[in-house]
Amino acid sequence: MQLTPTIAVHMSLALTAVTIGPVALWARMGMKKRPQLHRAFGYAWVTCMLGAAFTGLFIRDFMLPNIGGYTPIHLLIPLTLVTLFKAFRFLAQGNIAGHRKSMQGLYIGACLVAGMFTLLPSRYLGHLIWGQWLGLV
Repeated sequence: MQLTPTIAVHMSLALTAVTIGPVALWARMGMKKRPQLHRAFGYAWVTCMLGAAFTGLFIRDFMLPNIGGYTPIHLLIPLTLVTLFKAFRFLAQGNIAGHRKSMQGLYIGACLVAGMFTLLPSRYLGHLIWGQWLGLV
């Protein structure tokens, strides 16, 4: 797989989401709450997640087991969109615990777990890191 503009945008959005997600989550933890920081980083994180989900629709991989170029990791796209919708619905209903649980679960599942899968040597980022940069594969 080569670095296409779509993959570059997707990777940029996903890496930004991985980076700023903890700030959005941290800003509402503990005794001292920082609502402006939480909202600013939260909206930025949601924007990155939506962008990563939509650009992911246009990335196909015919090397891994797939159906029409869509691999099992593409199942995270509808999961991300549904979870974001639910999280904002919880927020509109005043269910802060549901909102928090949804967002924390989405960060762990879509950012950290999916991020681990992208580090496999057969994926673009994994090949770049393990093969080209570190020379291990």
